[in-house]
Amino acid sequence: MASGKDKIARRRMRGSYVTTVVGIALVLFMLGSLGLIMLNAQKLSDHVRENIRFQVYLNENAKEVDVAKLKKSIDAAPYTKGALLKTKEEAAKELQEELGEDFIGFLDGVNPIPATIDLRLEADYTDSDSITWIVDRIQANPNVREVAYSPDMIAKVNENMRLIGMVILGFSVILLLIAIALINNTIRLAMYSKRFIIRSMQLVGATKGFIQRPFLWQGILQGVFAGLIAMGMLLALLYALRTEIPEFLQFQDMVIFSKLFGLTVLLGILIAFLSTFFAVNRYIRMKLDDLY
Repeated sequence: MASGKDKIARRRMRGSYVTTVVGIALVLFMLGSLGLIMLNAQKLSDHVRENIRFQVYLNENAKEVDVAKLKKSIDAAPYTKGALLKTKEEAAKELQEELGEDFIGFLDGVNPIPATIDLRLEADYTDSDSITWIVDRIQANPNVREVAYSPDMIAKVNENMRLIGMVILGFSVILLLIAIALINNTIRLAMYSKRFIIRSMQLVGATKGFIQRPFLWQGILQGVFAGLIAMGMLLALLYALRTEIPEFLQFQDMVIFSKLFGLTVLLGILIAFLSTFFAVNRYIRMKLDDLY
């Protein structure tokens, strides 16, 4: 009979252990998923900013060698994400394709469209002050007639990106606090079932450190296993997204995601360790009558 009770007790302890690990893993998966959203939000924000186009219209009398020199200087500038030179003929052909008719024929063969440089900026240089400085710098070149862009659109994009970033950050902080509370409660419930084991160890003269050590190691292992499970779930999520939405992965940096996965495991270990530490100390200090 005693052997049967021992088996039941061990089965319950294993069940409690598995439940705790799964609970922590689900919370860490939720945090990791939010981390993926945050990383992609930043990448998406940069992608949107870097695809804002500026048209640098060149003077009619600009010499080919001067245009090439200007294009080279723009390419070498730290603010340039990409620059594409379009000759008068290429610009006219592109416009003809958009309009669907030969407008040059109506103008007696005169091509009024100037040569242009389509410029895209690095995301870090898309704030209003930087753009003003860049435009003034380019327009100072004698071969440049005008730099055309939409200040209102750029201001709106920057404003929306900041707002989205603040909302995601605020939501992340709230979710992190909820996650810590959930993991802490899960571990405290698991420790509650072992409160009499802690009392028995005290009665036989075990020191505080001796009592804490096995539980803390168990907490660390729970954090490790939960973190690995969460990491596996995140990898499965990325694979599913890659299958269903191939464009999703074009913004992603696998080095950053590797760090995110490592951080997920470390966060699981840290929260599980601290929650176990405080829960064990609580039952060590608790009076016998309060254990019931």
